[in-house]
Amino acid sequence: MTELTELTAVRLVEGYRKGEFSPVDAVRAALRRAGEIQPAVNAFVRLDEEAALARAAESAERWRRGEPAGLVDGVPVSVKDILLMRGGPTLRGSRTVSASGAWDEDAPSVARLREHGAVFLGRTTTPEFGWKGVTDSPVSGVTRNPYDLSRTSGGSSGGSAAAVALGAGPLSLGTDGGGSVRIPGSFCGIFALKPTYGRVPLYPASAFGTLAHVGPMARDAADAALMMDVISGPDTRDWSGLGPPAGSYAEGLGGGVRGLRVAYSPSLGGQVAVRPEVAAAVRRGVEGLAALGAYVEEADPDLTDPVEAFHVLWFSGAARVTQRLGPGQRELLDPGLREIVGLGERFSALDYLAAVDVRMEMGRRMGRFHDTYDVLVTPTMPITAFEAGVEVPGGSGLRRWTGWTPFTYPFNMTQQPAATVPVGVDSGGLPVGLQVIGARHDDAVVLRTAHALYAAGIAGVAPPRT
Repeated sequence: MTELTELTAVRLVEGYRKGEFSPVDAVRAALRRAGEIQPAVNAFVRLDEEAALARAAESAERWRRGEPAGLVDGVPVSVKDILLMRGGPTLRGSRTVSASGAWDEDAPSVARLREHGAVFLGRTTTPEFGWKGVTDSPVSGVTRNPYDLSRTSGGSSGGSAAAVALGAGPLSLGTDGGGSVRIPGSFCGIFALKPTYGRVPLYPASAFGTLAHVGPMARDAADAALMMDVISGPDTRDWSGLGPPAGSYAEGLGGGVRGLRVAYSPSLGGQVAVRPEVAAAVRRGVEGLAALGAYVEEADPDLTDPVEAFHVLWFSGAARVTQRLGPGQRELLDPGLREIVGLGERFSALDYLAAVDVRMEMGRRMGRFHDTYDVLVTPTMPITAFEAGVEVPGGSGLRRWTGWTPFTYPFNMTQQPAATVPVGVDSGGLPVGLQVIGARHDDAVVLRTAHALYAAGIAGVAPPRT
């Protein structure tokens, strides 16, 4: 019999409905798995077994009566320790955040999951304030890759990616300001979606402004679509949130990709050096789309690397999020974060607005690009996971995390939906991700494209042995 920890959220809900097993069974299994992996992988800041089992028992009773609370009633879910969740502190990976206080409010996405009966296992690790593309922090230490414990999980939602990959709950909530669900999704071999900006409401507003998205991290695209049907519900606390989606993401998965216009950009016009094994795996995935009936053309969007403008926006956000700290507290910060805070404090309002101008021009160009193509496909990452505990790969000569993730942050600048889909492993057994990018508001097309890859057996990698 398949272990409960290996089942998707969709399959768990089906099993609850049929009476094959109960939410208590699934949550106990997920908690047990979380405890097993924690010493080696360090995916969690905190597990809340007592509360989780109590919620699971309540869910089991609802299913017994045939009255589930919602779409994910009884499904084990973890939440990145950036998003507010009532009942415990949100430390955000920082020693400067006090655990005292009421902690009596949920972030919108957490609130929607709670309304639909999800069972929260605990909080997952993040770098301090989610500032970089790997997961280590002064609070929780280093989070490691499920496929090789000497390697990084990626970040900043690295704990969530590792938890999902290892069976400690099929769903997790992450955040993405420059690749933070897609980077660890690619490194850990899971599916992750950065929705169109505003599609999933966010509160409190991020100091990183409209770069910051909330998104699902899951076993596959079907689970992510189920989760999107829950967390896309509007919330009046987010002034920039979008209205309700046009329909169900889960119900829209079955259309396939026949006739879909796919642009394949293997290196963004030669701007990115991609490791050959990564390039080969992504190309096989693209060939799979063509075999499924998509019209595939090798084409590059008219974009130059916006890293300087991104740094203005990102470093300014870091300065803002730490602005309240006194000199003594600043010494408690991650040294890399402290460094970019200093840079961010030097930018002027005119510098910031010039960076916004870059965003708007990128958005115009990508809007025109999508007049011709439904989706753009690229590698998610040009590399596979590197050594844990460092911001950049050893010997790379790079200074900041943005130097090794050039495929992700441009699409935070443009606010487009973008997902990572696992399409193979390298010779060392480390996962490779393919990125699917859609036009703004075309989240359903991104999910449908990814689901087609899973349905055809093109997407997905063997689970880690950790």
